[in-house]
Amino acid sequence: MVPGPVDDPPEAIARIAHVVGGDQELDQLLDLVGTARLVLIGGANHGSHELYDLRAALTRKLIVQRRFAGVVVEGDWLDALRVDRYVRRHGDDESAHDALAAFERFPTWMLRNTDVAAFLEWLRMWNSHRNAEYRAGFYGLDLYSLHASIRAVLSLLDETDPAIASVARERYRCFDHVSGAAEHHEGQATFGVTGACEQEVVAQLVEMQRRHAARSGRMPNGGGWFRAMQGTHLIKDAEAYYHAMFGGRSLAWNLRDTHLADTLDMLADHLGEPGRPASLVVWAHNSHVGDARATAMGGRGELSLGQLMRQRHPCEVALIGMTTHTGLIRCAHDWDEPAASARVQPSLPGSWEELFHQVGASRFYVTAASLRHVVGARADRLHRTIGVVYRPEDERRSHHYVTRLADQFDIVLHVDTTHAVTPLEAAPPMIERAVTHDLPEPTRART
Repeated sequence: MVPGPVDDPPEAIARIAHVVGGDQELDQLLDLVGTARLVLIGGANHGSHELYDLRAALTRKLIVQRRFAGVVVEGDWLDALRVDRYVRRHGDDESAHDALAAFERFPTWMLRNTDVAAFLEWLRMWNSHRNAEYRAGFYGLDLYSLHASIRAVLSLLDETDPAIASVARERYRCFDHVSGAAEHHEGQATFGVTGACEQEVVAQLVEMQRRHAARSGRMPNGGGWFRAMQGTHLIKDAEAYYHAMFGGRSLAWNLRDTHLADTLDMLADHLGEPGRPASLVVWAHNSHVGDARATAMGGRGELSLGQLMRQRHPCEVALIGMTTHTGLIRCAHDWDEPAASARVQPSLPGSWEELFHQVGASRFYVTAASLRHVVGARADRLHRTIGVVYRPEDERRSHHYVTRLADQFDIVLHVDTTHAVTPLEAAPPMIERAVTHDLPEPTRART
């Protein structure tokens, strides 16, 4: 029999909630993760200290107790390589603060903050007691640095194969008309790119494989080769992503999250052994980590990283989402504007966040199975999602969608009140904005 909703959901959730107060509760979470080799840990936003802190604490346990091979973040692939060298005790950077300087594009505070820096210092220290082949790494999933990726691939080819580097330069000329602003503004420049450009990059990738195999008599491998291949893969997907920005949000979103999934799989295969991909932790926003099929996103034809991982690797994935009620976050009011600390409005009536707030605990988690049992198998509510931009005056329309939370995640962590992350650079004062809630739309709907 499918369970139905209970009469008093807050009281029922209070009975199934596990308060998170220390190390013991994190060990319980680790037990719930079980044998999953891909643990995706989401966030309700990109600017709350408590969410970063919890994510880092659970990640440390996965690395120490489960020997996870590294952390893969919602950040640029090439920028993360500098951080990876630092935590593996290579390179010239003297601190995590220095290594994180690679993340110089908006939104810098998303990774250039004291919580991430503290985790990286811990990871570097952990690696200092391990042999090189057992050290945990730090990687980026994302594809925004189109031009930087082209430069990296060409630079490597200049050193390893000047003849093919010359051919590559001719082929990459099809990117020249893409404005440099696209890297900083998520593709909102004018393109006019044709499909031939993508085909040229694919041809380049195939030729690189063929030439390397011909020289060595075997298929390519090794860290340097993997970085070159990933760079070419990133270039192809980034060009397609920027071009798709003008063909509709869903197409661009799906291209991006498919790229995230492909990169994660490539990395797990590269770091693992034949037939045994490596175990990895992912840090990304709830909207990527959760299963889009349980949300209004799925109703629009959008997919997600979490959905793709569940479909590709059944029984090997754990999806952990996070929610908050109110507090402070670091954010911008618009894309590429300066960031500041801002106050998050209390959760809206009819939302999951309001329901969890009514439990009365400051930090707790619930499993999807227990949540489904007390609220009903098909229960849906509003779910708040804040990215790097937060507009409290447009709260309902900009930051909420309807979701079946028990299907979207395997575990949900709730932090009732948050504080803003501290950026590594000097921060402007807190911004308070007048708020006029826009609630004419229904607060409940079926996905």
